[in-house]
Amino acid sequence: MADSTWQAVIEQLQKNLGDSFAALGAGQLDWGGLGVGLLSQLLILMVYLALYAGIYLVLVTVLKTLVGQKRAGGLVFAHVRSGLRYLVGLVFLLTVLAQFGAGPELLQSVAKAGFIALGFYVAWLVLGRVIAESMQRAHLDPSIRQLVDNLFSVLLVAFGAVTVLAQFGFDVLSIVAGLGIVGIAVGFAAQSTLSNFIAGVTLLIERPFRIGDWVTINGQDGKVVKIALRTTWLRTRDNIFTMIPNDSVASSEIVNYSTEGAIRLNIPVGIAYKESAEAARQVIMPLLDQHPEVLHVADMQPRVLLSSLGDSSIDLTVQAWIGPDNLDVQPTIKAELLEEIKTALDKAGIEIPFPHLQLFIDDAKGLRPVLEPLYPKLAGK
Repeated sequence: MADSTWQAVIEQLQKNLGDSFAALGAGQLDWGGLGVGLLSQLLILMVYLALYAGIYLVLVTVLKTLVGQKRAGGLVFAHVRSGLRYLVGLVFLLTVLAQFGAGPELLQSVAKAGFIALGFYVAWLVLGRVIAESMQRAHLDPSIRQLVDNLFSVLLVAFGAVTVLAQFGFDVLSIVAGLGIVGIAVGFAAQSTLSNFIAGVTLLIERPFRIGDWVTINGQDGKVVKIALRTTWLRTRDNIFTMIPNDSVASSEIVNYSTEGAIRLNIPVGIAYKESAEAARQVIMPLLDQHPEVLHVADMQPRVLLSSLGDSSIDLTVQAWIGPDNLDVQPTIKAELLEEIKTALDKAGIEIPFPHLQLFIDDAKGLRPVLEPLYPKLAGK
C-alpha cells in the first residue's frame, strides 16, 4: 500500500514537472536521460574538486617546506595560504562554469572580477597594516584607531564592489547615483542617528575624555567604559551602566576628573567658636599624614584651612590629595577621613557644634499674659 502511494506521488510529480517544461517550450522531459546527465555532471564535479584540492595541498606543502615550519605558523603565511586557496577556488569556479556551457565573455568577466577582488584584498591587508602601524606610532586613542579601521574597510569594500560589478556590464555611475539617492533618503529618515554618529566622531577626534576616565556628563558621574559611534557608556559607582547619546554629550558641559592625574578632596569641618582653629589643625594633620592614600609631594601637601566664620561654627576645610588610581574609591577615602576626624576631635574635647536657635522673650509684652502664670513654677525649679 505504501509503495503504491509513493509511486503515485512520484508519477504525479514527474507529470507536473513535464507539463511545466513543455509549457516553457522545452518539450517533454526524458527523466532517464536527465538523471544520467545529472549524475555524470556530479561525478565530473567531484573529480575536478578532488583534483584542485590535491593541487592546493601540494602547493601548501611545498611552500611550508620552502619557508620552514616556524614561519609557516606566522600571520604572513596564513594570508598567503588564504590567497592561494582563493586562486584555486577561482580556477575551480571557472572550470565549473565552462563545464555547464558558459561563454568566453562570461568566463573572462568572472576571471577579471576575481583578480580585482583579490587585488582589493591584498590592498586591504597591506594598507591596513601600514595605517595601523602609523596610528600606533602616533599614539592615537584606541577608539580613533577603531574608527579609522572601520571607515577604511567600508570604503575599500564599497570601491571593490563597484569595480567588480563594472566587469559584468553594470553602469557604475548609475550605481553611485542610486547609492547617493538612497543615502539622502536614509539621512532624512535617521537624522538623530546621524547626529549622534557625527557627534561620536567629534568626540573621538577632540577627545575630551578617554576610556577609563571619571567624568560628569549632564550631571551624571561615572567612569567611561566605552565610546561608541552613537552613545557613550558610563559606569557609576553603584555599578550601574548609563548610555548617553553622543549628541547630548557633545552639547553638554563635561567635567573630567582624570585628565590632570591627582585630585584634591575638600572636606568641610565645623568647630565651636570657643575652640581654637590651630588646636583643631594640630589634631587633624597627623591623621592626614598617616593615611596611606593621601599624597605628600610638592604642591600637593595636605592642609587644614579656616575657610569661613559661619553662623554658629568656625568652618574649616580639610584638603587632601589622592592619586588617579584612587578615583574609583574616592568617596570611601573621603568617608574614612571624615570619620577619623570626628573621632579625633571628640577625643581632644573639641566641640563640633550643630545649628541651634536661641530665643530671647524678656521684652515680648504680647506673651506676658501667657507666660506670667508659669513664672512661679520656673522659679521653683
